[in-house]
Amino acid sequence: QKRLVESGGGLVQPGGSLTLSCASSRLDLQDWTIAWFRQAPGKEREGVVCVGSSDRRPTFYTDSVRGRFIVSRNNHAGMSYLQMNGLKPEDPGIYFCATDPDVTTGQNSCFRRQSYQYWGQGTQVLVSS
Repeated sequence: QKRLVESGGGLVQPGGSLTLSCASSRLDLQDWTIAWFRQAPGKEREGVVCVGSSDRRPTFYTDSVRGRFIVSRNNHAGMSYLQMNGLKPEDPGIYFCATDPDVTTGQNSCFRRQSYQYWGQGTQVLVSS
């Protein structure tokens, strides 16, 4: 069964850091776009960052996390990581990774939920003192 599994969520104090992981199973991520979304209670799922499959497809960060979050991917291992630094009270939510081989180049497509066929079940991030 092709799937994604996120891990690494938890409770952290404001200003703290967490690193989320996304592991793929039976998915060849070599040429696929990988994205991280988050969904806060009562809000729509929003794109946080997406990373293309090559240098011709840039990485996009949503404004609220740029400079604090760092995405990486290891195609050989089928993994993606989201390093989250300087976590703020507005960052909590369930974080999902998603992937698809046919995401159109561009930030709008990268952050559109409908662009992705494969999703993980999510991992929860809480920020509280």
